[in-house]
Amino acid sequence: MELLNSPLFGVCLTIIAYIIGLEIYKKFKLPILNPILIALIIIIPILLYFKIPLETYEKGGDLISFFLAPATVVLAVPLYKKIDLLKQHFIPILGGVIAGILTSILFCTLIGKALGLDLSIIKSSLSKSLTTPIAIELSKQVGGIVPITIVMVMITGITGAVMAPFICKIFKIENKVAKGIAIGTASHAVGTSRAIEMGETQGAMSGLAIGVAGILTVFILPLLHIILF
Repeated sequence: MELLNSPLFGVCLTIIAYIIGLEIYKKFKLPILNPILIALIIIIPILLYFKIPLETYEKGGDLISFFLAPATVVLAVPLYKKIDLLKQHFIPILGGVIAGILTSILFCTLIGKALGLDLSIIKSSLSKSLTTPIAIELSKQVGGIVPITIVMVMITGITGAVMAPFICKIFKIENKVAKGIAIGTASHAVGTSRAIEMGETQGAMSGLAIGVAGILTVFILPLLHIILF
């Protein structure tokens, strides 16, 4: 019981589940077998079966989350290597990120209202495509429910990482810059992990899109919130 109340429990459980997920992904190489998705499938039944409160697990989860933001800085390395590509496609990249932000916010709002969802639920989904620290703060600002926002951020990232290769193939998206910008704008760091596997350019552009989308959404979302709600 002493171990359960320690942050070490959540950290160890998360790392072990992720390593198992990573090994399964390496063996079968199927996008649907995303390591994070497998880790969730392992962790949730364990917590439910042993009746371990979420708060107990989150002691370790919070510790891991603390290191996520600094780790994101690593994404700047491939971007630095592709800086000439960024200068060459600056306007299309900016336009693509803005289009992605507007599409995400308007889609969540219109679908949520069409389904008759509570406004607090809809507002919780508006920042789902952003990296977690920014999504949380924007959710608070527009009146969303933070735990729901965090869940939506996770679902969005995993869905993007799993579906991105299929969507690019279906819509015949061949341009590496376009692939990276779309993945990073729609599914933040989790999707970027998949973009890096697709290629160095895709990973660099996806990492760039995370930062640009975060900064622009800070300004765009409050304005759209006034108009839409």
